[in-house]
Amino acid sequence: MYRSRWNDDWKYLSSRLGIIEAVRPMTVPKKYRNRYNPASEDFHKEDFPFYWLARVHARYTMNMEKLLKKVDLDIPRWRVLNILYENQEASISEISEHAIAKLSTITRIVYRMKDDGLVETRQSAQDGRVTQVSITDEGRRAFIAMHEVTEGLFHTGFKDLSEAQIRKLNQTLSKIFDNLSDT
Repeated sequence: MYRSRWNDDWKYLSSRLGIIEAVRPMTVPKKYRNRYNPASEDFHKEDFPFYWLARVHARYTMNMEKLLKKVDLDIPRWRVLNILYENQEASISEISEHAIAKLSTITRIVYRMKDDGLVETRQSAQDGRVTQVSITDEGRRAFIAMHEVTEGLFHTGFKDLSEAQIRKLNQTLSKIFDNLSDT
């Protein structure tokens, strides 16, 4: 459907501009033709996995923002608190890596959280250039509060999915993540 409209547009434009058929762009090779590939003649956005990933992420983010507002937190702080609660301590670079965020962004977030009493920072004993971040008791309380208000969203989002389906989804997304790190 998409390509046929393109072909019709091309025919119209080439006839109006006097373009010869020989300069017409070549068609997409058969190996790339499938409904999941945006370059395919058979492509439909609803079949594109990244379309659904983007939509799920956007809806999840909107719901999380609304819920976290109830406990005076936001998604960046939620990410940092989750990372620190699990690991107790991490460098700003490690937090940045796990949160998939720029180092400068995470640095600003961490220092705002420090001002709020949620985390503490200190210089690494092994490398003075590295800042270690640890969760405080106030941060642990915030972690518990944020999970109390957001737990229902997890249950709603994964309703009617088995543990095996969730595990398979995680494996698939992990594989796609690894594939994209090669680009």
